Amino acid sequence: MPPNRVAFVSFLMAEVAAGLLVGGWEAGHWHTDNWSRFVGYLVVSLASARLKIRIPNVVATLSPTFILLILATLQLNLPEVVAISVCCALVQTVSKTGKFRLDQLAFNSSLSVLAPVAFHHGYELLRDSIPLVGVQLGLIVGGTLYFLVNTLIVARISSLESRVPFIPAWRSAYLWSYPYYLGGACVAGVCSVVADKLGWQYFLVLGPVAYLIYMGYNTYVGRIDDSRKHVEEVAALHLRTIESLALAIEAKDDTTHAHLRRVQTYALAIGEDLGMRGGEIEALRAAAILHDIGKLAVPEHIICKPGKLTPEEFEKMKIHPVVGAEILEHVKFPYPVAPIVRAHHEKWNGAGYPYGLKGEEIPLGARILAAVDCLDALASDRQYRRALPLDEAMKVVDADSGRSFDPAVVDVLKRRYVELEKAAVASCVDTVKLSKDIKIERGEAPAAGFESTAKAVALSETGSMRAMTAPEEAVDFLSAIASARHEVQELFELSQELGNSLSLAETLSLVASRMKRLIPHEAIALYVQKDGKLEAEYVQGENAKLFQSLRIPLGEGLAGWVAQHERAIINGNPAVEPGYLNDPSKFTNLRSALAIPLNGVNGFVGVLALYRSEKDAFRKDHLRILQAIGSKLAVSVENARKFLVAESLSATDELTGLPNLKSMFVRFDAELARSKRVEAGLTVLVCDLNGFKSINDRLGQLTGNRVLKAMADGLREICREYDMVARLGGDEFVIILPEMVAEAADVKIRQIEQLVARIGEETGVKDSGTILTASVGEATFPSDGQTVEDLLSEADRRMYLAKRKPRLLRVPVPIEPRLPSLHLVAKPQPSEAAPQVSRI
Repeated sequence: MPPNRVAFVSFLMAEVAAGLLVGGWEAGHWHTDNWSRFVGYLVVSLASARLKIRIPNVVATLSPTFILLILATLQLNLPEVVAISVCCALVQTVSKTGKFRLDQLAFNSSLSVLAPVAFHHGYELLRDSIPLVGVQLGLIVGGTLYFLVNTLIVARISSLESRVPFIPAWRSAYLWSYPYYLGGACVAGVCSVVADKLGWQYFLVLGPVAYLIYMGYNTYVGRIDDSRKHVEEVAALHLRTIESLALAIEAKDDTTHAHLRRVQTYALAIGEDLGMRGGEIEALRAAAILHDIGKLAVPEHIICKPGKLTPEEFEKMKIHPVVGAEILEHVKFPYPVAPIVRAHHEKWNGAGYPYGLKGEEIPLGARILAAVDCLDALASDRQYRRALPLDEAMKVVDADSGRSFDPAVVDVLKRRYVELEKAAVASCVDTVKLSKDIKIERGEAPAAGFESTAKAVALSETGSMRAMTAPEEAVDFLSAIASARHEVQELFELSQELGNSLSLAETLSLVASRMKRLIPHEAIALYVQKDGKLEAEYVQGENAKLFQSLRIPLGEGLAGWVAQHERAIINGNPAVEPGYLNDPSKFTNLRSALAIPLNGVNGFVGVLALYRSEKDAFRKDHLRILQAIGSKLAVSVENARKFLVAESLSATDELTGLPNLKSMFVRFDAELARSKRVEAGLTVLVCDLNGFKSINDRLGQLTGNRVLKAMADGLREICREYDMVARLGGDEFVIILPEMVAEAADVKIRQIEQLVARIGEETGVKDSGTILTASVGEATFPSDGQTVEDLLSEADRRMYLAKRKPRLLRVPVPIEPRLPSLHLVAKPQPSEAAPQVSRI
């Protein structure tokens, strides 16, 4: 039962009473002039009662029964219309709930009486009183009355049930449908004129056609919903990734644990109170949890400093809104998250940062975050002060209203902060807590042993440990400390940035730019294993094309040895790589290499190698730095490759490797849009294999799979590089041919027929007595259709015509095979049987 029980029951009883009164009056005046017409409208209306018209990106649905009821109002008397409307309401209520609920049946039945009666009287009032345009104005006024009665009553009962403001709820949930009611009334008026001339029986003919249009529209909307869900899933993946980075910020400082979740709870409630809806509230939801993501660019000693910041440190801290916004802009959320994050430290009077915005120049979401963030920070323990009681913290925020914070936001916060604090505490019950305080019992000592506590030790050039005495200390210790701190900071920032993107190229580009400052090098390469060989997945620097051309067997050359033994090599000779010196035109002066294996969660990932032109240019410190980021880089590479595989599989047919139905529609839409834009032709072929079922039945599924794979390979060969070949499913294929004339399309069909005949011979199908042929249908834009659905339907229709009237195999058309891609594979020289390296 709703919170406001008395008001809810009172309104429900009043609405039911009004419906019974009006319905009883009409029932008392029941009569019909034409029983067959009444029954016909009743049957058609009941048949449409369970149908719903879905609108893309709108949760609510519309019923086509409304148009039929308006048409019935124009064709029948009012008691007949009321009877039909009540019957439709009963069918809709039972089909929606699945059971008889007396309160819902009474409410919906009463509403189904009041709305048509309102339309009837509004229409009748103007139809005869205004010459020439009375009918048109009557339809508009009647449709408006139908809309108002129907939606206002439903919105009122819903607002009483859920205790939300009535007018905002009606405006957001129903006002958008007003054009539909007006359009439906106009359509009903046109149909009424046609019915007067042709007779009401024409609906019996148009009913199936209208149903097919309805089903086609629902299929189209379903495809739009699938695309929207895919976008939402990708956005959710990005959000989860960035939320993990936000958790990494909290890991720096235990005093801010659960701060982000609390801020989100406060901010969403205030945003809804201030009227934020839809994309605005979703943007605030994301920004509240991610607003401090830019602190990844702020050194840890500043974030965790147990005291006041210096002016220089504060300057560094002030970059975090800008950096956070730049990070989130790459995520490409479907709502404006970055502007909120960029402006969440702006102040109402313009004294904030980074841009000094003031007043309503600041996005509303940022104004909400500013006040909420300050309140939660004051009420929480920090390194530099103890927490204030919540009431005192609220007084501090209130005192800054009109200077730092939006007065409207502060008013809502002051009114609801006690209630929101309880909600925030409840929201933090399941907050993730990182395991930073546990003690690991296993592991007695690292392989290299512990550092001596009596005196400093260092690693000599031969790798042995020796004491460093004061006379031998030639390096300024202050410079050494500064250098070490710089190295730690660089490694820390690099490790934090790894994982920001699921793009392998972006990740490796970041590593290359960072590594340049830590380890000087002329070239960097990442090798990954493919088909038993190492291939360069990413190369940057000198002789990039040479490294990209290498195909290194495991165990051979420098990278192959590292991959096989999973051990690092320092100052190896790059020339030992198979194929490195085969082509004199690709001579390089790189003379030393530093290579490490990358091992991820699931094992070996690849080999990371740095190259320099000087001999023995790398030091053990360089190896140590490279190994320090190796594990994290391996996980990032592993995740990026998994993402690429998943992305590829979602768009590819597993058996043939061709694009699947989903990819085909995306490409088809794009090609059709391009053809319309440049006014060029577009041909689509639909191909079906005749006799394929017999192959599966007689020769087995493995033979059938070989035929499908051969068909896919053959279609790729006979098509141009920019054509698209896709598998619809089963033994059906689609070929999209941009800018192809009819004569060339006919040649392509003959090539397909000959290809199928050749496949039958090469796979042994013909020898088994089974005849494998192809039926091909074609459709051309713009002559055969303007949409993807029209072109596919026409090509499919012609394909089935071809099945009934098979073509004769015509004069063979030559098929120009594509040139295979060439790989540079070189045999190792006898003197290069083993890598010339010093091994670690």
